[in-house]
Amino acid sequence: MSELHGTPLLAREEVEPLRRRALIVGVLGLLACVAGAFLNPAQFYRSYLTGYVFVLGIALGGFALSLLHRMTRGAWGLMVRRTWEAGARTLPVFAVAFLPIAVGMHSLYHWTHKAAVAADPLLQHKEPYLNATFFLVRAAFYFLVWIGLSTVMDRLYKRQDENAPGDAAVERQMQIFAGPGVLVYALTMTFASFDWLMSLDPHWSSTIYGLYIVAGQAISGLVLAILVAVFLSGRKPMSELYLPNHFHDYGKLLLAFVMLWSYFAISQFLIIWSGDLPEEISFYKPRVEGSWRFVSLALVLLHFALPFALLLSRGRKRDLKRLAGVAMLVLVMRWVDIWWLVAPTFHKEGLALHWLDIAAPLGLGGIFVWLLLGELTKRALLPIHDPNLPAALEAPAHG
Repeated sequence: MSELHGTPLLAREEVEPLRRRALIVGVLGLLACVAGAFLNPAQFYRSYLTGYVFVLGIALGGFALSLLHRMTRGAWGLMVRRTWEAGARTLPVFAVAFLPIAVGMHSLYHWTHKAAVAADPLLQHKEPYLNATFFLVRAAFYFLVWIGLSTVMDRLYKRQDENAPGDAAVERQMQIFAGPGVLVYALTMTFASFDWLMSLDPHWSSTIYGLYIVAGQAISGLVLAILVAVFLSGRKPMSELYLPNHFHDYGKLLLAFVMLWSYFAISQFLIIWSGDLPEEISFYKPRVEGSWRFVSLALVLLHFALPFALLLSRGRKRDLKRLAGVAMLVLVMRWVDIWWLVAPTFHKEGLALHWLDIAAPLGLGGIFVWLLLGELTKRALLPIHDPNLPAALEAPAHG
């Protein structure tokens, strides 16, 4: 802690070149989406939903990890907490970005068509929940909750920065708020995953689906922290503060979350496949037959097996470039996972990758990175008044 003389700030000129590139990619991607919306509206809505859920998961996953960190009060998250805070401050933009999904819901969701509901007893049974009005009300509620949670935590973080070092009152308030916050996030994200993804096939359901999505978002949030940390470690002042132990801990956490996601994935698959009920296996049948089975195999190999094997190495976890490479692989596979959840619902006959599937995440992701980097320059890169910061700076971060 003695190495810190004042507040470590990220100079705007340090990130402006990267911000400009991200903005260019984002604008070009969104312009391509606009063109796609006119050329092929149905495909646009499907691709946009995939990209939207993927990029939103990065911001929400980071926010959830920041809540988890505050609840546990460990030193492990202090070096990357500002990244998660910056990501959470972009959530109002995601609320606005949900509008294309609201507009295109009749193209996405079979249960929004009155004729389909009238001809299907199961949809009639689910109609009190699966109807257009309640769908939009729930979406608005989710964003109100997420933005409300992040705003409260952001104000507490700001108070901690402004108050005297070691202010126990603020520290206690953050810890008390974080526990219920994690639970509320998990519940709302579970229902959001039911609404936005699982209801694409309203005849299929899984009680573990929400946990599967939440675990994936935790991976995305951690990957964001790793990549930003690698970026900052090459620039002052963080180049003098990051230690190999920090990246070692992030690598261990990434390994743990990859295993958690895999546990939920295999649990859902084994329970449904062993039950062999027609209404349950309808989700997996197109994904394990035909050309979609190669995507399923890629998820097994590249989202679990390869990252698991690579992250077992202590040296690789402590090597910035190699850890960043693994993180990038996992991030790409996070998009593949969401695409695998959405696309086969509309293309049961076989694998179908459209150029809009690439344009949507690039457009939304570019705008997110642009906003994130801008937010990072607004506050100190470290919470210098946090009582756990000396442990994070002078000793291995403890998980």
